[in-house]
Parts: sequence; structure tokens; C-alpha cells
Amino acid sequence: MKPVGSHMEDQAEIGIIGGSGVYDVSILENVREVKVYTPFGDTSDLITLGEYAGRRVAFLPRHGKGHRIPPHRINSRANVWAFKQLGVKRIVAPSAVGSLQPEVEPGQLVFPDQFIDLTKRRDYTFYEGGQVAHVSLADPFCPELRKVAEEKAEVLGLSFRGKGTYVCIEGPRFSTRAESALYRSWGAHVIGMTLVPEVNLAREQGMCYLTVAMVTDYDVWAEKPVSAQEVVSTLSSNVEKVRRLLEELIPSVPPERSCPCGDSLKDAVM
Repeated sequence: MKPVGSHMEDQAEIGIIGGSGVYDVSILENVREVKVYTPFGDTSDLITLGEYAGRRVAFLPRHGKGHRIPPHRINSRANVWAFKQLGVKRIVAPSAVGSLQPEVEPGQLVFPDQFIDLTKRRDYTFYEGGQVAHVSLADPFCPELRKVAEEKAEVLGLSFRGKGTYVCIEGPRFSTRAESALYRSWGAHVIGMTLVPEVNLAREQGMCYLTVAMVTDYDVWAEKPVSAQEVVSTLSSNVEKVRRLLEELIPSVPPERSCPCGDSLKDAVM
């Protein structure tokens, strides 16, 4: 492990932020860990740099190794800023979620196209003063990455949903029955605790962002309170699906972007 520099070996084009259960990327070769110093403090953990199928990849466990950081304490500004310093242009972000609809079954993968933010006390922007930016999140997820993910999930025969709305709550507690019923009435599909502000910050940095939502359980609306043990039991099979998806997805990501994500600040800065 050593501080990051400006050499090619310190660069990556694809970043993976691993959620619950995704603490390493064993498919990477020629790996080494680096520490990136940021103006926002420490990243969740050391960043692993490596190669897969000729692509340079950076990996960071969102909750830190050993799952030691709760969702409301994740330093997303440091994590995203560090990836930007490494040259990352595209972020793939697996995360564990609960289902809000009966047709979204545990074991499925969901590639959301929308989200609803119900978090309360997080650092949502890099623009805290001196310069103001109002970045559009009308379409928060990269359409190019979502399309590739759908194609590869289809090839692998994985059960998945190509669209959906992700409700992001503060955590670390799970929902009340009344809250879960409300989110369902909105037509939302999955619920989690880590999407925001990660997705906001990636957009501010002109980075593509894809969530791979791993459905672990039905939320409490299903009349059976969710438990951490239930999440863990389904998570292990989901993690294997994500590993297989990443093996297909990483080499298939177009080297040149044709999406609008890189122009996020074009009309946003005041």
C-alpha cells in the first residue's frame, strides 16, 4: 500500500463501489491497494486497483472491509472524489435492497432508472459555497451502462428488472409498516440506504453511475418484519450473481462514452 500518484498504474477507467456482501473483487489481476488523500477526509477503505480483461478497475468497499461503517456515516464525498482523482469515468455500484412490490422477488437484480430521496443529514454536494451548481438528476442513472447491464444479465440468464424506482432512506433502521405502505403506494420498487448522495456526487463529477440493486427480502409491508439474518442468507447467492455480471459487464463497457453524463455541469453552474 502506498499513496496514489500520477502514474498509469495509479489510474482506472471503471470504478466499483461494493455494497453489503461485496467486499472484494476476486476477478481482478495485478492488484494493489492505494490510499487517496481527499479534502473530505478518509475514504471508506483503501482502494484496490487492478485489471480485468484489459480494463483498469478501481474497487472500494462502501462500508469498509468487515462492514464497519453504517449507511448514514459513509463518506461518499471522499469516495467519489478519490475515484475521480484516479481517472474513473464510470461507477458500477452493487447494493443490497428490499422489495416494495410482490413481483420484485428476493434474488432478483434491479437496474433502477429513478430514485426518491428520503435521507436527512448527509453531505449531498461538492458545491458548498463560492460557486453554486444545480445539477440535473432528471435521469440519474447512466443509460449506456444500464443498457449493457441488461444485455449481459439476459445473456447470463439472471432474473432481473431493467427499470425501477429506488427509495433511499436514512437508516440504519428498517422501515415501519406505515412507511413501507406509503412507499408502495408511490409505485416504488426497491428500498435501500446507500444510493444517496453517491449518485448525486457522481453526477456532479461528470461520472456515469449504475446501481446494481440486489433484492434480499420483502420489506415489512409483506407482514413479516425483515431481519438482518434474512438479508445475509439471500445476500450470498446475490453476490455470486453480481460477480458473474461484473465478469461480463466490465469488458463490454464501451471505452468511449456516448451518454450525456460527462456534460452534467454544462448548464448547471451559476
